[in-house]
Amino acid sequence: MIEGLPRREREVFEVLCGQGEATAASVRAALSDPLSDSAVRTLLRRLDERGLVARDSGPDGFVYRPVPRAATVAAGALRRMVDTFFAGSAAGAATALLGMSGPLKPDEIKALEALLDAAKEAEQ
Repeated sequence: MIEGLPRREREVFEVLCGQGEATAASVRAALSDPLSDSAVRTLLRRLDERGLVARDSGPDGFVYRPVPRAATVAAGALRRMVDTFFAGSAAGAATALLGMSGPLKPDEIKALEALLDAAKEAEQ
């Protein structure tokens, strides 16, 4: 869905997904390499025209929000990351992610164990 977007449009869209909804000013502040206010507004307008962003009037101007569900976008982004950096290996990505985090909570361990058990059963 967002794979075909130019880099800056994708970055603006990802900021919106992370924030849930935002003004152009808050999107601009969250960018790693800030753009001018008019450039951010132009990118948001383009995303709106593509149907990826909706806007509503708010007390401080327009408030933008991503139209696709964040989980759908996150799954696509994660798939691209796994393909790009881990040669398509979900296990390699999971190992790297687990190495980055601190100790897992008991409920997180149970969830991971359930996923591993389901994967083992599907394999048989």
